[in-house]
Amino acid sequence: MKLIELAYFTPQVEEMTAYYRALLADEPVAQSPDMAIFMTGHTKIFIHRTYTPGPNDLPPENHTAYEVPDVDAACATFAQQGLTIEIPPTDYYWGRSAYLRDPDGHLIELTQPQKA
Repeated sequence: MKLIELAYFTPQVEEMTAYYRALLADEPVAQSPDMAIFMTGHTKIFIHRTYTPGPNDLPPENHTAYEVPDVDAACATFAQQGLTIEIPPTDYYWGRSAYLRDPDGHLIELTQPQKA
C-alpha cells in the first residue's frame, strides 16, 4: 500500500488553502471555490468544502487514502483478518475505492486507479 492522499473537509477552504500555500511554499495544482489540491511528493493534500451528504454520497470526513493494486482483493484480505469494510468496493470517477475505519474511527480509503 502507498499513501497517496490526505483529505481535509472544511467550511474554510480559502483559509486552509492559504495555510497550505504558506506551509508548502507552493501553489495548488488545482483549485476552485470548493476545493484545492496540493502535491507533496507523491501525496495529494485535498482540501474540500464540507457538504451535507445525500443518501448515496460518501461521508464528507477527513481521511487518508492508500493505493492498492486490487481493492477487491485487499478488502477480502482485510475482512479475513477481522477488519470491517464500511463502504464496499465501488467504482467512482477517480477509480475503484472502498472505505474502512481504524479503531479510533478515522476513515481510511483503499483505492486503485482507473484502468486505462
